[in-house]
Amino acid sequence: MTGPAVTVTPDATLARAARIMARHGVKRLPVVGHDGVLKGIVSRSDLLKVFLRDDEDIAEEVRREVVEPLFGTHAEALRVEVRDGVVTLSGLMHDTALVPLAALLVRGVEGVVDVQCALTGPASHPDPVPDLPDTRRTSAST
Repeated sequence: MTGPAVTVTPDATLARAARIMARHGVKRLPVVGHDGVLKGIVSRSDLLKVFLRDDEDIAEEVRREVVEPLFGTHAEALRVEVRDGVVTLSGLMHDTALVPLAALLVRGVEGVVDVQCALTGPASHPDPVPDLPDTRRTSAST
């Protein structure tokens, strides 16, 4: 082993640890506290476990951490399905402006590979103002 050792602090994200491991070509990364004491070791398999979460666990976290806080009382009208880490959100929602935010927040859940949105808004209603007659004057040739 050559020095200095490649390490990470306990407050580093898994994404940061993965980038450091890839950049330096190491299979294990020591976790060292700010005092320099070894706290643990992160391995490749530790990083993969995040992405190998059970689909139902991911679905439950998406419901609890994204759908319920974001859509409140309307959350029950939305369905969350997960298959191989791909989350599908479907159902009728009242404010379609929240769709991009919902997708962004779902992507942040560990283990989510992709997000499919099949959310729909309320049915559009015809214009309540009836067509008015054309009041433009036409010039007659003389």
